[in-house]
Amino acid sequence: MKAFLTPQTSLGDLDAESAATLLAAAADIAIIVDNAGVIRDISFHSEELSAELPNADTWIGRPFIDVVALDSRPKTEALLRHAGTDTAPRWRHLNHVNPQGGSVPVLYSAAPVSDDGRVIAFGRDLRAVSALQQRLLNAQQSMDRDYARLREVEMRYRLLFQTSAEAVLVVEAARNRVTEANPAARLMFGSSGDQLVGKPIVDLFAEASSAAVQAYLVALRAGGKVEDLTVILVDGTNEVAFAASPFRQDSTPLYLVRLARASVRAQPAPAADLRALLLDAVDNAPDAFVLTDPEGQILAANAAFVDMAELVTQEQARGESLDRWLGQSALDLSVLIANVRQRGAIRLFSTSLRGENGGTVQVEVSAVSVVHAGARPNFGFAIRNVGPRLRTESRISRDLPRSVEQLTELIGRVALKDLVREATDVIERMCIEAALELTSDNRASAAEMLGLSRQSLYVKLRRYGLGDLDGDGRD
Repeated sequence: MKAFLTPQTSLGDLDAESAATLLAAAADIAIIVDNAGVIRDISFHSEELSAELPNADTWIGRPFIDVVALDSRPKTEALLRHAGTDTAPRWRHLNHVNPQGGSVPVLYSAAPVSDDGRVIAFGRDLRAVSALQQRLLNAQQSMDRDYARLREVEMRYRLLFQTSAEAVLVVEAARNRVTEANPAARLMFGSSGDQLVGKPIVDLFAEASSAAVQAYLVALRAGGKVEDLTVILVDGTNEVAFAASPFRQDSTPLYLVRLARASVRAQPAPAADLRALLLDAVDNAPDAFVLTDPEGQILAANAAFVDMAELVTQEQARGESLDRWLGQSALDLSVLIANVRQRGAIRLFSTSLRGENGGTVQVEVSAVSVVHAGARPNFGFAIRNVGPRLRTESRISRDLPRSVEQLTELIGRVALKDLVREATDVIERMCIEAALELTSDNRASAAEMLGLSRQSLYVKLRRYGLGDLDGDGRD
């Protein structure tokens, strides 16, 4: 520390008021402490710091170490102990605690002001520096997280690239040269695989295919839609399917080229794969499907049933009885199961399905009994929402009042038994018309929907003069 050379003459007759003004102006906060470490006076030059520490007026008369945070007390004792020694003053970072419990950082240095051991501590507000440090730390942590994510992505890409059973090449678009090749690609090109990197991609194929590959890449770079190629390798024996996708890395345009042996691509999928595809199709079908045990307890349900029953997950349905949601009463499920056990399968059973939130939809249920390895039969239920048909039914029902009015006009003129027979004929005709309309005039399906044999339906069609009975008619 280098002090004033002639403070007696340069400062002149400096009184206490002037000295206090100078001390207050020298720092954001100035604290006078006696030889016992007790605060005797305090001054703020920074209004922001004063607002941050509104309880500072209560510090007077309290030990200095009591107004700092617990972790700052040893540094406070060292600050006061070394004040006035021959060693150069040392700035120390102390933390105060405001009434809200927040930490207020202040950088302090101390100097003696009299021979009786009084010390003045000069403080500089470090909140701006602390905020800047925090922002720097947050930015550093964000960069570390982004870098870690990039490393994870690169690791997954490398693992996928190296373990893929399909031959994959990365080709530089500007020169059409191979920059990377996975082990499957090296194996495909045999002994020359180790020398793939750096070679023009057209050199990897027979002369007849090189021009097609070149034209393919030109069209792909121009942004056009290009169909996959079937090309022949340079050995002239193996035929492969060629497909490429453009991408960019570090502003460099590249192609991701995939090669698959044509014979492998032409093989049908194994039966296990087809069954897995079938299960996926059922799980994602637009109609609900539920598998139950012999008592009607749900074993599995697809996403459409979860949505129709207003559930969140399939786990909510598993283990519950299907009649919790299906049927106008518990009797509907019993009737369904009894018929499935007797017949093996049923179709187009009309009922309703109740959602967890109170919604109700009209549904048609088809069910089948499934027996596996001699165990007790399980039941599969396909449930279709037939709510959209209500518009057709409403349109049909609008014809009913006119028929009722016509029947009403016959009261008093026709015997009751004849009136009832007439009403039955009207209802029967309307039901047949509705069934034909719903099935697009497919009489076999209409007969099944009405619970009639095909011959009985034809008799009724002739009776009511419906349809073109002399034509072919769709069955």
